[in-house]
Amino acid sequence: MTGPNLVALAWRNLWRQKRRTVLTLVSIAFGGFLAVLMTAMQDRSFADFIDNAARFGAGHVTIQHPEYRDRPTLNRTVEGTDALRGIAEEDGRVVKVVDRTSGQAMVSTAKDSFGAFFIAYDPELETDETMEFTQGLVAGRLFEKADDDGIILGHILAKNLGAELGDKVVYTLTDRKGEIVSGMERLSGTVNTGAISTDAALVLLPIGNIRNVVGYDDHESTQVAVFLKDGRRAPSVRDAIDAKVDDTRVVLTWDELQPEIKAFVAMKIGGGRMFEIVIGVLVAAGIFNTIFMSVLERTREFGIMLAIGYSPRQIFSMVMFESGFLAIMGLVGAVLVTAYPYWYMHGTGIDMTELYAEQGGVDIGGVGLDPILRIGIYPENAAVIALAIVIATLLAGVYPAWRAGRVDPVESINLM
Repeated sequence: MTGPNLVALAWRNLWRQKRRTVLTLVSIAFGGFLAVLMTAMQDRSFADFIDNAARFGAGHVTIQHPEYRDRPTLNRTVEGTDALRGIAEEDGRVVKVVDRTSGQAMVSTAKDSFGAFFIAYDPELETDETMEFTQGLVAGRLFEKADDDGIILGHILAKNLGAELGDKVVYTLTDRKGEIVSGMERLSGTVNTGAISTDAALVLLPIGNIRNVVGYDDHESTQVAVFLKDGRRAPSVRDAIDAKVDDTRVVLTWDELQPEIKAFVAMKIGGGRMFEIVIGVLVAAGIFNTIFMSVLERTREFGIMLAIGYSPRQIFSMVMFESGFLAIMGLVGAVLVTAYPYWYMHGTGIDMTELYAEQGGVDIGGVGLDPILRIGIYPENAAVIALAIVIATLLAGVYPAWRAGRVDPVESINLM
C-alpha cells in the first residue's frame, strides 16, 4: 500500500462519522479563537499599558544619576543631556529621546496649599508618543516653548486649590544646593489623566523655567527619557546605551523604575497563560476522544487490513494522517472564526469610558488605563498558537494510532 492511498483512506475515514468530525473541528476552531483573543487582549493591553507607564514616567529606558532612584533630589542630575540624547538616538529601535526634570513641590494659592510632584518638560521635544498628560487637557492651553509662561495642574489638584484659569499659583521646592526656592506662575491649564492619584498631585512646568529656578544649565536635567517602538526591547536598548555612557550615569528600564507595574503585568500574563493551557488541554482531550473512539469502532477493520498485507506502520501512519487533516482544517476554521471579531476589536474596540467614569477613573501605580479596550497580537505569539494547535492535535492521535497498529488480526476479525 503506497503513501498517497493511505492519505486518501485517512480523508475518507474522517467523513464516515461526519457529525463527530464536525464537532471536533468546531472545538479546535473555538479553542483557537479563545486562545487568539485572550493572547491578543493581553498583548495589546499590556503593550499599551507599558507605553502609558513610560509616558507617565520617564520613558521605556531612562538615563539618570546613579543615586537618583534611591534619593530623588534635584542635586542628583545628569549633565550634557544633548550628547546623551544623541547617543540614544543612534539606536534604530528608539523613537524619541527627551529631557525631563521631576521632583516634589508644594503648590499654593490664596485659598490653600498641597504637596505635589512636578514634571518639567520641553514642549518642543515632546509629542503625544512621549507625554501622556498633555492628551487629557481639560481647560486652558499647553506649553509651546521651554521657557513659556504658566503652570498646568491635574484637574483634582486645581479643584482642591480652588484655582481657576489665570489665578496665581506659587510652587516651592528645594534647589540643587539644598536651598528652598519658589516660583510663581498663573494657571494656564488643567489636565485629566484618568488616574485619580495622579490628577490630585500633578504639576507640569516648562523645563526652561525650572532650570532657571533651581540653577541648572541648558543641558542639565534629572532624567533623559528614551522611548521605543516596542517596549519589550527595553533591556537590550538599555544595555546598548549603558555601554556608551560613563559611570556618572546609570541606565534603567521602565520596570526597574516602576516595579509595582512590572509585578502587575507579570501576574496578569501568568494568569492568562494558565487559562490558555487549560483551553489547550480541554481541546486536546476532545480530539483524543474523537480519534480514540474512531479507532475502537474500527478494530475489526484494522484487523482485516493487517490480514491482507498492511503493516502496523501503515496503520499508524493512516491514523496520524487523520489527525493531521483535523489539525489543518481546525486551524483554517480557527482563522475563519477569529477573523472578523479580531478585526473589529483591533480597530474599533469596546468603549468603557462610562464604566471608568463611574469609578472616577482607573489606574494602577499612578498610570491610567485606556478606556477603549482593543486587541492586537504579536506575530510570534500567533505563530505559537498555530503551532500549538497542530502539535496538540497530532499528539492526541499518537496513542490511538499506536493502538490501531497493534490490533491482533485473528481476534479482531472474530469480533462481532
